Amino acid sequence: MNLNQYLDHTLLRPDAIGEDIEKLCREAYDGGFCCAVVNPVYVEMAARLLLDSKVKTCSVVAFPMGTSQTEIKIAEAIRAEADGAEEIDLVANLGWLQSGQFSLVTKELIDIRRRLSSDTILKVIIETPLLNPQVWPDTAEAVIRSGADFIKTATGFFGTTTRKHVEQLKDYCGDRIKIKAAGGIRTAADAMAMIMAGAARIGSSSSVSIIENMKNGAKK
Repeated sequence: MNLNQYLDHTLLRPDAIGEDIEKLCREAYDGGFCCAVVNPVYVEMAARLLLDSKVKTCSVVAFPMGTSQTEIKIAEAIRAEADGAEEIDLVANLGWLQSGQFSLVTKELIDIRRRLSSDTILKVIIETPLLNPQVWPDTAEAVIRSGADFIKTATGFFGTTTRKHVEQLKDYCGDRIKIKAAGGIRTAADAMAMIMAGAARIGSSSSVSIIENMKNGAKK
């Protein structure tokens, strides 16, 4: 298994500066990671640094709260795409999900999906550490109906994703949508556990140490 290609190398700290983004992109390129995930203000820089590489540029939208108005989310997603983002990690409206307003979530996500290029990968964050497990099945259905490419567990700002979270989502989703696990994944064992549970992508700010951890483990 090429674990590198499962990894979305991430830097979403609010105090990140240009030099940090350059380092992130260099690590993503050298590590052969799937993509580099940055805040919107750094998308254009990351896309330029990763031009002609196999590493994709990913922007977050409505991050980390998910409570922007729909038209703001659309504008942010369109701008990220124009700046060079090939993937979008979008935070769903968690209040709507928690209160059972799944049709509103589906409509919002459909509106966003339709405004983006069909080639742009859309990943929808549902914040499993916060969201009541009773609404997970309907949440998964809302995301699937929207045409999104991935359902993503968490932002990493409000709690840790567990293997059980991924297993439960996999039970609900089957093969109808891919799963991205993120939030507190810091070791090769963490990453492998998520993949074995059904994750097709891993989001982590510790991608470099995960690969080093895996290599060191293989040498023992």
